[in-house]
Parts: sequence; C-alpha cells; structure tokens
Amino acid sequence: MSKFLQTFQNIFKIEELKDRILFTLGILIVVRIGSHITLPGVDVSVLKMSIAAQDSNTLFGLFDLFVGGAFSNAAIFALGIMPYITASIIFQLAGVVIPEIQKIQKDGEEGRRKINQYTRILTVFISMLQGWGIAIKLGAQTGGGLPVVPETGFWFTSSAIILLSAGTVFMMWLGEQITERGIGNGISLIIMIGIIARLPAALFNEWNLIMSGSRLWPVELVVIALLVVIIGAIVLVTQGARRIPVQYAKRQVGNKVFGGTTQYIPLRVNTAGVMPIIFAQSLMFIPNTIATFFPESPFFNTVARLFDYQSFFYAAVYFLMIVFFTYFYTAIIFNPKDIADNMKKQGGFIPGIRPGSHTSEYIEAILTRITLPGSVFLGIVAVLPTFVTYFFNVDMNFASFFGGTSLLIMVGVALDTLQQIESHLLMRHYDGFMKSGKIKGRAGIGGF
Repeated sequence: MSKFLQTFQNIFKIEELKDRILFTLGILIVVRIGSHITLPGVDVSVLKMSIAAQDSNTLFGLFDLFVGGAFSNAAIFALGIMPYITASIIFQLAGVVIPEIQKIQKDGEEGRRKINQYTRILTVFISMLQGWGIAIKLGAQTGGGLPVVPETGFWFTSSAIILLSAGTVFMMWLGEQITERGIGNGISLIIMIGIIARLPAALFNEWNLIMSGSRLWPVELVVIALLVVIIGAIVLVTQGARRIPVQYAKRQVGNKVFGGTTQYIPLRVNTAGVMPIIFAQSLMFIPNTIATFFPESPFFNTVARLFDYQSFFYAAVYFLMIVFFTYFYTAIIFNPKDIADNMKKQGGFIPGIRPGSHTSEYIEAILTRITLPGSVFLGIVAVLPTFVTYFFNVDMNFASFFGGTSLLIMVGVALDTLQQIESHLLMRHYDGFMKSGKIKGRAGIGGF
C-alpha cells in the first residue's frame, strides 16, 4: 500500500504528467456538464415523468448507457460520441469489402489522415440523422398526460438537429484533445466516464437495500467478492496473449550487420475487445425496440418477454451471438496473410515454418484456437448480469457492472490509461504501479 501511495505521489512530481492528468479531468468534467444541459423547448419536469422503465431494455437504453444518461436527459450531448464510433466501424468494415478504402488504409500516415477526415464527415451526417430521430421521439413523448415538447415543429426539430450534431462534433474534438494533450485514449475515456457516472446511484440503491433490511450484509459481501473476482478474471484475459517467436535473418548493409534477433507476435486471447458484445447487444435489443411501437400486439408482447434481458432465452441467444461476432470481428481486424507477407519482406520467419502461405496458415490456426476460449469468456461475462440479478436479487443498474459492455470497457480503458501513466513514470526513472512496469492496455474501444 505504501508503494502505491509513493507511486501516486511520484505522478505529481512530474510536471508534464500532472498537467496531462489535470487537463484530462477538466475535459471529462466539461463532458459531464454537457450531459445535463437540456435541449431548448423540452419540459424537464414532464421528461422525468415520461422516462419509462422498459427503455433500459431497448436500443435507446443501450444508447443511454454509453452517453452516461444524457439521452434520457434530452441533453445537448445526448448523442454522445457514438456517431463517431459508428462511422469508425463503417470504415473498418468498408476496408474489407471496398478495395479503394483498403488502399487508403495502407497508405501510411497520409492514408490515416484521409480516413480520419472521411470519418469526421460521416460522423456529422450520422449525427444529423440520429438527431432528427431524437427530435421526433421527444416530440411524440408524453408524461403525466402532458407533452415533453409543448411546441413541436420546424424550429424545434431544426434546432435539436443542429445542437445535437454540434454536441457530437464538440465531444469528438474533446476526445482528440485528450488523446493529444491529456492521458489515455480520449474517445474511450469519454465513454467510460459516462458509464461510471451511473455507479454512485447504483451503490446508493444497494446501501438503501441493506439499511431497509431487504439485503443481508453477508449476501452483500458475497456480491462484492464476486465482483472483485470477475474484474480480476477480465484483467487476466484482457492482458492474455500467445507470443509467436519470429526470427530475423542477419543481413549486412555496408559495415553494419542488421537482424539476427528474435521478436514476438502477440496474439491476444481477446483480439476483438468489446466490439462483439456491442454488436450482439445492438441486435438483441432490436426486437424489444420494435415491440415498443406495437404495445397492443400479442405477438410483439410475446417477443418482448422472450427477449427480456432477465430471461434465460435472451442469455442463451446472446451468448451464441457473442461467440459468432468474436470470430467475425477478429477476422476483420486481423489478417494473417498481411502479417506473413510483411514478415517475408523483412526477412523474418517463424522457426520450423516456411515463409509465405504456410506462415499465414500457422498464424490463422493459432488465432482460431485461442479465440475460442476468448469468445466463450466474453459470452460468460456478457450474460453474468442476468444471473446475478436472478440469484442475488441485485438491482439491474448495479448488476450491469458485473459484466457486459460496462465492465469490459471500464477495465480495458483503465488498463490503457494506467499503461500510459506507467510509461511516463518509467521514462523518468520512477517505479510504476507494478514493479515490472508491464501493465498492458488497449489502444481504445475496438481499436479506435
């Protein structure tokens, strides 16, 4: 504990690191303030009455999770950073099927700048489209028999679209500022702070259950211990990787000899990150989202019961979809053929494996094997909230922190941020949070 406190003190001894952390905290405070500034024309008191519990089991509920409640507040940051994430995913997928996009992606730093610019432009169009949808939804909402938006029409719709789109572009810029001048990946941190914003209220609800006698202390201790074990398991799997040795042949250029060293290709157990859960969750919420538009239909009511997040049918289908999307997304973002070709060009080879197609097949076979336990683990983590809610009668807001998207994002982003802090400390000859200084993180959510 004393070493941890000493490391924490060392952070503030490094002027640059201290300024980066304070800058990041300042930006995140701005993000949270924007999540509580309601759109003009919206009656806040009526809006609070209109927030229905079933929205947490629809795409609107998933959206609200990533923006820290800004969606249910009808705030100017209601769209959050999700349009940018959506645009990034679209270009990632487009790079697989469209040769022109793939060529730009491989064009080094210049190609990266072009893709970033195209992503920003697409983000604006997606923001405007989603802003239009939110304006229509707010205009149709009522609470206590009163409309959420007393005066709907062209002016409200146009102002909502402009403000929501501007909010997303501003948050995108804030995220880039954190990445450049702060600490950690800005986009990922903005998503994480929105998720963490729900934690105090969830803990307060747990405390009320204990104080009211609805929850016994021993049961609560078991629940907390389970949460700690789950977090530890996620950290292990997130950092877990199979290292493939690569030997580089010696070559002489002038009087200097290059190569002759052994390096490693780290194949992560969970290469796809949190994206399979996001894909699967988005699809799983579609039936309930459609059912909200047909409240009187017996068929859609049955569908809504089957796809309720607390049902075991939902958990089973959800688990299988995550396994599928883990393999699907891993195949998209990791190309063994490109790795093998690059190794061959640089004179590298895997001991005992011939360069070229044999190397590609070898890497693909290993990746397929290690992805299976990674996908199964992701599936188990994703459905854990359902079982925690059922067996321990935990409130769903608190249960969401036992697994699923929330916990994976928080652990992944926390590891990445700690890794960057660790790098700053070690560069200046201070001890990191771990003696070995080998905390491993990710570049961001789904690689963004």
